[in-house]
Amino acid sequence: MSKIKNVFADMVVLKDPKRTKFFADLSLPSYMRDWLVMKFSDDEGDINYTGITQYVKTYIPSSNDYEQFKFKMIKGERVRFLARMRVYVDVKAGKTLFELPDFGGMKGGAGGEISDNVVEKWQDQLLRKSDNWGIIDLVWDQDYSKKQARGYIKVISYQPFCPYSVDLEFYREARTNFTTQEWLDLLISAADYNPAGYKDREKMFLIRRLLPFVERRVNLIELAPRGTGKSYVYEKISKRGWVVSGGTVSRATLFFDNNVKTPGLVTRFDYVAFDEIQNMKFIEPAQVQAALTTYMQDGIVKGFDAEIPADAGIVVLGNIDTEKFNTQVNMVNAINPIFRKAETLDRIHGFILGWEIPKCDQNLIATGWALNTEYFAEVLHSLRHEMHYSTLVDACINVPPKAYKRDLDAITRLCTGFVKLLFPHAKKPADIPKDEFIKYCLEPAKEMRQVIREQLHVIAPKEYVDPNVPDIQYKH
Repeated sequence: MSKIKNVFADMVVLKDPKRTKFFADLSLPSYMRDWLVMKFSDDEGDINYTGITQYVKTYIPSSNDYEQFKFKMIKGERVRFLARMRVYVDVKAGKTLFELPDFGGMKGGAGGEISDNVVEKWQDQLLRKSDNWGIIDLVWDQDYSKKQARGYIKVISYQPFCPYSVDLEFYREARTNFTTQEWLDLLISAADYNPAGYKDREKMFLIRRLLPFVERRVNLIELAPRGTGKSYVYEKISKRGWVVSGGTVSRATLFFDNNVKTPGLVTRFDYVAFDEIQNMKFIEPAQVQAALTTYMQDGIVKGFDAEIPADAGIVVLGNIDTEKFNTQVNMVNAINPIFRKAETLDRIHGFILGWEIPKCDQNLIATGWALNTEYFAEVLHSLRHEMHYSTLVDACINVPPKAYKRDLDAITRLCTGFVKLLFPHAKKPADIPKDEFIKYCLEPAKEMRQVIREQLHVIAPKEYVDPNVPDIQYKH
């Protein structure tokens, strides 16, 4: 779409499905891929593949390379590469420490100290965000303060990986140049889908996957056949989210590790997605479920002597067989027991019917000029902190008396997310046509919560007698 290139100028990239294998072999997420394409392509979108390969080899190592890095550092070399870094201040030692989670963290030897001058220069970023991406320079040093010298790794230089400054006013103004249908296609192509391959209803199901990117503490469940790409969006589009794939999960990992006084995943990311939930195991599941239920309701992470607010959404992803494509039957009995119980399921805001989304093939991969995925993801992250959209939604809807609070909270939260995605320029109800607000925001939100309500009625009919959500209508 040439309009995208004209309006967004430097924030677009030429997406080409033929490049899929090249970038797949590099094992790069979409946000990193698009940044590299922009860095190593000309105005026509032609790529310098050699330049990309060399850059990745030099600056984006795999986890297997870290032992070689340690060897080089011990031999006196400085090592430089792009990495995700977690920083915290050790009050007892009087030092600022770091770890590199993608290389094993402190326990795997990928951690150490940060030079004071680095912390002083970048403290607003390093000490405010739980995870930071940047080019780091590491050296090996020794501490002679004790009888036996102690070797350690030290960060002596840091340059944040923040290639785009997000100007939300520019983004909002840009929206006014597009029709709602054109904007919907723009969002879909930014998320690596080809809008030409999807029907209108299917496009709206794809958009539902982006709700946790723009709205804080949105909890979703999606059940779908294999091959619909449900985990791709959460794993590859943004560096702000985390996908837990299989394995064993503990309360300490998710919420707070009382042994080392370290907050867990939900305090560090915009969302935490559980992939292949039917195969996942939880250590002390009753304890995890209690913590999840409390967190999804209140947004509070509790340790033995700490209480930390967090705003990560919880996303549950699982496979479902064809015979279960029916909201009137128990669709959740095949997933992990933690999410089958009514008290946990009730705190899920919306259900995505993943079988409504076609299975991925080459024709469904984004092609042509589209928003750079890294820029797009950063815009969505910034929109999470914009508060006026919820006020706008409240002004647009009529709520029936005695509406069940969790249904109301879920629908308004989802509706607010749809407004942020599709009508980011809106500041008052009049900025969104009534029919479009109903079609693209209110009705999808009600539909998503309706499925949760029906499932609650199926699994706990005595407690959830009415299978219907409140009849929330447009106010004007």
